[in-house]
Amino acid sequence: MTTAHTILLVEDDPNDILLTQRAFRKANLANASMQVVSDGDAAVFYLSGSGEYADRERYPIPTLVLLDLKLPRRSGHEVLAWLRQQPELKRLPAIILTSSQENIDINHAYDLGANSYLVKPIGLTALIEVMQTLKLYWLLLNEQPEIRLSGVE
Repeated sequence: MTTAHTILLVEDDPNDILLTQRAFRKANLANASMQVVSDGDAAVFYLSGSGEYADRERYPIPTLVLLDLKLPRRSGHEVLAWLRQQPELKRLPAIILTSSQENIDINHAYDLGANSYLVKPIGLTALIEVMQTLKLYWLLLNEQPEIRLSGVE
């Protein structure tokens, strides 16, 4: 049985977005699509289905969130804290994908409920390997939690 997966990339750097999208395609994530938002507020609006993201056909609940920490409007830590406070979304796997290797950022992310913390690799080849690993573990091997939204069957 094949399941369509949506990955939400929350990233503000246009170069990192393009590189991640390219690595995503080259990692051959056939049963997955990537949605991209470029700030913390947009991530909250997307995840809550608010405003322009209200159409769940076009903007489905993701299987996985890839979250940068240094974001405009609302930091990745703030998005993660918000996510973990949402009864219907708190189980959603959230992976920090950032350039920070600071212990304070790593510890704070895990304290807030991050499922994993990855430092962005340098170069396309290394990023393709990260995407292939994400695919294998999070989309193929990992058992996904049930996410049930109010009024949605």
